[in-house]
Amino acid sequence: MKTLSLKLEDQIFNDAEGVISKINKNRNRYINEAVDFYNHYNKRKILASKLAKESKLVRQESMSVLAEFELISHEDKTV
Repeated sequence: MKTLSLKLEDQIFNDAEGVISKINKNRNRYINEAVDFYNHYNKRKILASKLAKESKLVRQESMSVLAEFELISHEDKTV
């Protein structure tokens, strides 16, 4: 486990202390869980951004393939 010195804005600290006192959790555990939650949140945002970027890269090719499949499907129905 790593030791960390942390400076929080007064309002954030006061809000956290208020929550901690109501949920009966120690400050260290609360901050660990908060950072873990925020890490998961940001990893999902990064992945979503990456997927959107890669989707744009293949969009035109995907539309071309779809058009070809539609032609094939249409030809099968006329035979």
